[in-house]
Amino acid sequence: MTTRTPIRLTLAASLLLTAVPLAAQQRARDLGIINGALPTGALNAITDVTGVRVGHATVIEGDSVRTGVTAILPHGGNLYRDRVPAAIHVGNGFGKLIGVTQVAELGELETPILLTCTLCVWRAADAMVAHLLAQPGMDDVRSINPVVGETNDGYILNRAIRSRPISARHVLAALSAASEGPVAEGSVGAGAGTIAFGWKGGIGTASRVARAADSSWTVGVLVQTNFGGDLMILGVPVGRLLGRDGLSPAPDPQGPRGSIMIVVATDAPLGQRNLERLASRAIMGLARTGSVAGNGSGDYVIAFSTHPAVRRPAGAVRLSTSEIANDGMTRLFQGTVEATEEAIYNSLSAATTVTSRGGTVQALPVEEVVALLRARGALR
Repeated sequence: MTTRTPIRLTLAASLLLTAVPLAAQQRARDLGIINGALPTGALNAITDVTGVRVGHATVIEGDSVRTGVTAILPHGGNLYRDRVPAAIHVGNGFGKLIGVTQVAELGELETPILLTCTLCVWRAADAMVAHLLAQPGMDDVRSINPVVGETNDGYILNRAIRSRPISARHVLAALSAASEGPVAEGSVGAGAGTIAFGWKGGIGTASRVARAADSSWTVGVLVQTNFGGDLMILGVPVGRLLGRDGLSPAPDPQGPRGSIMIVVATDAPLGQRNLERLASRAIMGLARTGSVAGNGSGDYVIAFSTHPAVRRPAGAVRLSTSEIANDGMTRLFQGTVEATEEAIYNSLSAATTVTSRGGTVQALPVEEVVALLRARGALR
């Protein structure tokens, strides 16, 4: 089994994380739950895409705050000055994704991506903007487009969501903790209070390596899972077999409501149009796990390319880029579907049981799941 360590933390972030065990359960692949045909990257994480960094700040306060912030940085430089092409695909628009219209219009990211709780997106955006404007070389900036996504963790675990518990120090902790290497999963960061298919959801990640245009490229995915449905794992109706069919009225106040944020990174040289096509395939990976994108579920995909040849310097008036053509996209599509599916599995298998004033959300019973999959001949 792969040994996994938490990402580098600042003192502020480590204080926030003391109440949350990291990777207390195993990743799906370690349990024999192996989907798809393409190979994974070395870490099987979004950070397999060179330069991508991930940081978490997990916020546990009293008996009512279970939430956090997760930051995804496409590279370690100044994103405002050295932008990356990007696209956003909306599977179901029941959400509060800040920055979506400018990304759609210009096809680029100029800030890191933050994930947090529903009522905290504006505070997170404000804190990130203040931090970025204070950086060297930003003295003349008069406009900046923060990208912040969310899911609603306030139904059970984050009962104090109305207090909007995310502050600037949490955002700065997540940004400063961002690093390459293994990514903490499960009940951490923006996944601290989330629920998926009636069990504890959270942060999950995975990657795939695909051949396209005579080269090998990496596609990495990170998810924040907080949605309902009929849980399927490797085609087996695990939810129904465990008594949670995702169709009948749920006994908890969240039920099938919720959302998922999906971030797709690749080192393949892609522009906005093919990044949007790539992002749309992530919804296929989501569907494989049993989601139907219910009315109250916001389902968003943010995709970007880190390849140096497609970077967009701020202020440039002419760009000359070399991109993968349409006929070279199929394997990258496949990699996105497979990595999204596995990232969702990892968000469940790595999550731990969490309790708050609103109640207890149990972790996925992985031993029972493995037994069911083995009985159906689904394990590798």
